[in-house]
Amino acid sequence: MSEIRAVVTDIEGTTTPIAFVHEVLFPYARERLAGFVAAHGGETEVAAALAEARELGGIPDASMDETVALLLAWIDEDRKAPPLKFLQGLIWRQGYEDGVLNGPVYDDAAAALTRWQAQGLRLFVYSSGSEEAQRLIFGYSDKGDLTPLFDGFFDTRIGGKLDTASYEAIARAAEMPAGEVLFLSDHAGEIAAARAAGMQCVQIDRALPADVWREDATAPVTGSFDAVEERLRPGK
Repeated sequence: MSEIRAVVTDIEGTTTPIAFVHEVLFPYARERLAGFVAAHGGETEVAAALAEARELGGIPDASMDETVALLLAWIDEDRKAPPLKFLQGLIWRQGYEDGVLNGPVYDDAAAALTRWQAQGLRLFVYSSGSEEAQRLIFGYSDKGDLTPLFDGFFDTRIGGKLDTASYEAIARAAEMPAGEVLFLSDHAGEIAAARAAGMQCVQIDRALPADVWREDATAPVTGSFDAVEERLRPGK
């Protein structure tokens, strides 16, 4: 195998507990969405996102109340719609800045990412959450501001997380062969798509003990970032 020169990591379930996203972030945005739209709906970027949501929802002439109802339904469905992700990011930013929200990052993930960046590896994030939301989780994390560790952030504007073409596009954006990139995620489907693009992959399963390895058909599975270290050595 090629020497790894870059790491692309997922967030939810990989660097950050799934519960934070579903039990903290989503309810926080849901409770504040209507008020946010009422206060900021006339601003250029917000108005554009609302118009995009109406188009995606097939209701281009919907009222503001109907648009909010559509967005709330998407939140309940965990719909990966770009305009919703954008608006959630704006709402979350205020929460982070006010000190109400604080992004939890697993100890092993924060330590490993810091170590890898110091060793010269390039680090990237690829998540279904908007780039804004990604920067907020790492920028206002419980480990401090981790955003300087990363060379770039990718969201679903580059493509769906189950699409091989998305990982090919990330490798092109990073300007390196896919085979020199290690992708980390808790999702087997994402691992399969990245593997098909030529990336090296390790699936993170937080239910496993930290030092356990399991060899699956698609990619090795382990319980923490600490165990991934050996995959970063030449020839592994």
